Amino acid sequence: MLNYDIVIVGGGPAGLAAAVAARDAGVDKILILERDKELGGILNQCIHNGFGLHTFKEELTGPEYAYRFIEKVLAADIEYKLNTMVMDISKDRVVTAMSKEDGMYQIKAGAVILAMGCRERPRGALNIPGYRPAGIFSAGTAQRLVNIEGYMPGREVVILGSGDIGLIMARRMTLEGAKVKVVAELMPYSGGLKRNIVQCLDDFGIPLKLSHTVVDIEGKEHLTAVTIAAVDNKGKPIPGTEERYTCDTLLLSCGLIPENELSRNAGVEMSPITSGPIVNESLETNIPGVFACGNVLHVHDLVDYVSEEALRAGQNAAKYVKGQLSEAKADIEIVATDGARYTVPSTINIGRMDDKLTVRFRVGAVYKDSYVSVYFDDERVMHNKKRIMAPGEMEQVILLKDKLAEKPGLKKITVKIENE
Repeated sequence: MLNYDIVIVGGGPAGLAAAVAARDAGVDKILILERDKELGGILNQCIHNGFGLHTFKEELTGPEYAYRFIEKVLAADIEYKLNTMVMDISKDRVVTAMSKEDGMYQIKAGAVILAMGCRERPRGALNIPGYRPAGIFSAGTAQRLVNIEGYMPGREVVILGSGDIGLIMARRMTLEGAKVKVVAELMPYSGGLKRNIVQCLDDFGIPLKLSHTVVDIEGKEHLTAVTIAAVDNKGKPIPGTEERYTCDTLLLSCGLIPENELSRNAGVEMSPITSGPIVNESLETNIPGVFACGNVLHVHDLVDYVSEEALRAGQNAAKYVKGQLSEAKADIEIVATDGARYTVPSTINIGRMDDKLTVRFRVGAVYKDSYVSVYFDDERVMHNKKRIMAPGEMEQVILLKDKLAEKPGLKKITVKIENE
């Protein structure tokens, strides 16, 4: 059995940043396990710009952003294994992995960092009626075909879902000569960033139809047309609102799901809202020494936030293996309510937290001219006005250690949305 201080599952932006932070914190034996043939994760196929504005104060493409961290990993001589699948993680942090070169083997880890990223919600989870012809892709698969493999999925395109990948692929397919006829979104609001709606749809004259969904798919061998219809407030199609579009391609951009089969099998406690692990202020799960960060924890809108979170996970994993992280007693619970859907983290131990703690969350609907309020037990301590909040964009509040220390006996912090 191999022995490493820290094993990181996933060599995407989260895994790379966590590895660099752990090395900077003085940990020598670090191993990254990546199932793809190269480091960088999903960023390798994201050739559009817009990455790195927070982290590097400049605008980069996805591969450029990833390579900044890959260079740091190479410079620090951090070990990594490619084309390697992690099969299992035990509660005592024994990682079972497999590759063509090494066969199946086990690694005893001082700490494990989960950084597996997320996957797209497939057609089977969407209950779309109609035939099952060729020509239906997830937006991420189409992105890989166009940007890495050099194939064009089709020429006449309808997109279901307005997540960021779908919006970006509307622009990408248009630039490659396809005609994107419409983007349909089931919800009454977009699931993507406002800037992507403007830059990827409005700038190219592509219509976005909110509160619409696909109600029929035509074509037996290959897709020939789809029909969309408006939906009511329960998501049910409204008869008489159908619109038929001839097309050869349907792209699905209907949400991302954290890749957590390994976490679940290991016994990690999961959030029913994010589908990711429940973590404390150190990004540690309920299993001591197992940390989580990035899109495997909760789906982020900016990779800069993924890197920032992963740096914290790497630093805390380093503290854990050095014996510098005290026992994880959950002193204070963080509760999301009244419009706030969840928070990361979910609990805080004041003795273990840094001077400042960023608590990230998403809202469940569109709010205009509303307030993000934070309560310490029943006392309101924060009341910040926001012009607009939407589910597609993460929100955050900053908690200060010295302010928490002024409240001995504090049991609960509540994050909520208020109108006044």
